[in-house]
Amino acid sequence: MSRLVVISNRVAVPKARGAAGAQGGLAGALVAALRKAGGLWLGWSGEECDHPSPQPVINTQDGVSVATIDLAPHDVEEYYNGYANSTLWPLFHYRIDLTEHEREFSKGYERVNDLFAETASKLIEPDDLVWIHDYHFIPLGERLRACGVSNRLGFFLHIPWPPTRLLVVLPYHERLVRSLLHYDLIGFQCTEWLESFLHYCRKELGAEVDEKKGYIWLEGRKTIARAYPIGIDYEHFTSLGDSEEARETEQRVLASTRRRSAMIGVDRLDYSKGLPERMDGVGRFFERHPERASDLVFIQIAPPSREDIGSYKRIRETLEQKTGQINGAFSKVDMVPIRYVNQGHSPAELFGIYRACKIGLVTPLRDGMNLVAKEFVAAQDPEDPGVLILSRFAGAAQQLTEAILVNPYSADELAFAIRTALEMPLEERKRRWKILEKCVREENVAEWTENFTRDLKSIDRPCAMSAGE
Repeated sequence: MSRLVVISNRVAVPKARGAAGAQGGLAGALVAALRKAGGLWLGWSGEECDHPSPQPVINTQDGVSVATIDLAPHDVEEYYNGYANSTLWPLFHYRIDLTEHEREFSKGYERVNDLFAETASKLIEPDDLVWIHDYHFIPLGERLRACGVSNRLGFFLHIPWPPTRLLVVLPYHERLVRSLLHYDLIGFQCTEWLESFLHYCRKELGAEVDEKKGYIWLEGRKTIARAYPIGIDYEHFTSLGDSEEARETEQRVLASTRRRSAMIGVDRLDYSKGLPERMDGVGRFFERHPERASDLVFIQIAPPSREDIGSYKRIRETLEQKTGQINGAFSKVDMVPIRYVNQGHSPAELFGIYRACKIGLVTPLRDGMNLVAKEFVAAQDPEDPGVLILSRFAGAAQQLTEAILVNPYSADELAFAIRTALEMPLEERKRRWKILEKCVREENVAEWTENFTRDLKSIDRPCAMSAGE
């Protein structure tokens, strides 16, 4: 039986089966798949050293081997903070204005991909199935091929793929996408991102594309591209509702709201999440309905991320300013309309918070999928479910069509959606929630993992096939 080898920027250390607080979500699903196949997970250790070695540190626990390597400080600056998160991340989220094009960034990105290829090629065995994750490692498949790796190679992009007219802003965009076509199977979160990728391959590379089957032929190689919408670990997440931590958190939130309805937003502090625009929408709602400040409290949880990057510091300052302005205008001596929390919470705590809230406000400006929307749905009380307000620009909007779908750039539309959610009758809430919950329960992360790895296993190597096969 072939092993599964996963390569990603960071790794999750597997916990022993049955351990308290066992992993859920993507990490849990990948660990389960790795454990089943006796697999290996390779990634950056998160540590820096002046002269990193391609020889990894390997630890094995409960059937899963975790291999990590360190990076040099200039590699972290150029590969991670630079090309990955100051060039690709903003561009792929449609933020050309924040995209930085520095030659040293791209050099660092290629250098780290070369380092990982050197490390991985020595660990990969002939029958291994190799699954590489996200924008940090787009060229890694090509680098592995150059190292003589002929295994089946799969790649999954967790963020959006931008339209062709945006991607061509990137210097050497053709080189980047050509390197991506060295994978056998490429996965995207939804059909919109897949269609954008296929359009680019046809228009800019002159590749022959079968859009119905997702086949791409270029330079004697055949690559398959498909949509695989990721889900949550439904069973694990819903089981947290029985924990004392979740119940105590729910009761604490309910007691603190003092009979006001609570609306929740949970996001990393990132400009792609539309947090300032969300605050504008909340502020517009209170401007139009000032009396509802006594009926509704908005809780925004936004732990910081990538604090070394200037644009992330600015987004925090903007968010704090807008929150202060709204609270200054609509607070009373005994209550405030917005609670802004700049720290993270455990999955069990989040379950309790979601359960206590009547509205989930998930309004990214652009998002590959967005699992907060699915977690909110999963945590609701079937007899009195809350309402999900969801950006139509999140990948999840293609699945969660019974949410209230909104344009996050429009403060008026957000304000109207909040009012609609507050006034929605119980029967309508239950009807919508049942459809949403079925989707979240059935299209879960285990299903996603199984679908991708099954399709990757089915590919015959080598994939050098002529057009029309």
